Amino acid sequence: MRPRFKRIMAVATLIVMTVTAIAGCGNATKEKPFEPKLDTSLSTSVTVYGNYSNFEALESEFERFNEYYPNVNLSYIYLDGFYDAIGTTLLSNEAPDIYCTFYWMWGDPKCADIFDAAANLAAPETGIDFSCVRQSLLRKTDDGEILMAPVLASSFGMLVNLDLFKKEGLKVPTTWKEFEDACAKFKAAGYASPVMGYVSTESGSLEYNFAYPSLCNSAVANPTLRDSFNNLDPDAGELMRQSLEKLKQLADSDFVNIEKCINEIDNNYNAAIMRFYEGDVPMLICHADVASGTKKRESQSESFSASPFEYRFYPVPFDEKGGFVVDTVAMNFSVNKNSPNKDMAIEFMRFLISAQELGNMASVKRLITTSQNLSFDSIYSSLGDTRKDRIICSTEANINDNAIKQFRYAAHHVLMGDMTVDEAIAAYGNLSK
Repeated sequence: MRPRFKRIMAVATLIVMTVTAIAGCGNATKEKPFEPKLDTSLSTSVTVYGNYSNFEALESEFERFNEYYPNVNLSYIYLDGFYDAIGTTLLSNEAPDIYCTFYWMWGDPKCADIFDAAANLAAPETGIDFSCVRQSLLRKTDDGEILMAPVLASSFGMLVNLDLFKKEGLKVPTTWKEFEDACAKFKAAGYASPVMGYVSTESGSLEYNFAYPSLCNSAVANPTLRDSFNNLDPDAGELMRQSLEKLKQLADSDFVNIEKCINEIDNNYNAAIMRFYEGDVPMLICHADVASGTKKRESQSESFSASPFEYRFYPVPFDEKGGFVVDTVAMNFSVNKNSPNKDMAIEFMRFLISAQELGNMASVKRLITTSQNLSFDSIYSSLGDTRKDRIICSTEANINDNAIKQFRYAAHHVLMGDMTVDEAIAAYGNLSK
């Protein structure tokens, strides 16, 4: 029987920056220490399949778990073509014990088998305490089952070269007017493209990262239209108007040199980071997943090594009220209920789902913790200045993957000038098949 799905409708309190200033699990010092439930001398293995080519943050948690279970062999395997292969892999003799799942899979009939294989992590016998997780990030079935646990969070925004702003006597913009003024001054000072990013129809593109947060805001404000939008109803294309019109303003300005972006940034991760490290890009529009890869690449960039600079991740200004912060899950973990190692896999998840371990993994990965006790890497500290009414949980926006693909296509062609905003809206539902 297929699970029936529902959403948890609550806005995450992403703005609180310190452990002592936030409710949830309480102070980290009061969190109960992990106590093993199984025989600590057990000799077994637990394998995690995922889509990261390397996952040092998880390996760090393996080492910490081995302090309690020294004879458990934990391993992470990068699954090539993960999105297409994971369903089939779960039915094979090489099925993982734990595997990565993502929001876009939720409720998609093509991914039903992935969740059919998932154990209910909320079952009392698991002993997993989800109270330390931001409840808005949890997805449950109608029966209250939790089939995937949010382990890393993310957001949308821009990497800002703070040294360039200081050099030109400018402050980092928090409103659209300030954004325009800063870009104009950078242009006057000789910067070829004050704003850069990866231009494409893919999820990591400049146009998507710029426009998607405001689309989420429109979806929250118009839930009825959002439902039609998810069903690809052509009339629901109006939900994109606010986002696309602002994107058109950016395209019509000379603040972003689109041709330069296309020629110099050929992917949304390594190439984007390395181009930013050249030191002449004031603002790189990107996802926090890109920011997560910055630290390890500092030493790989000759330019950055020769002339290091301070940088941080900021929301992209949208209007005079500022930008939007979308609190979203970068990765969930699900446990294979058919695994012969299920008990130990569940035990590892019980260990991991705590403010301390989730925070540790986020810190190593340089992403945002899913715990209620937020302790941000300083690169994300500016997110704490966001107005409460500008913080949106992606589960509340609840835009499905088919609708997002349509939006990405519309955003790309509006940015490129291939479509007007009105044309993109009118073609909604038939933009990309």
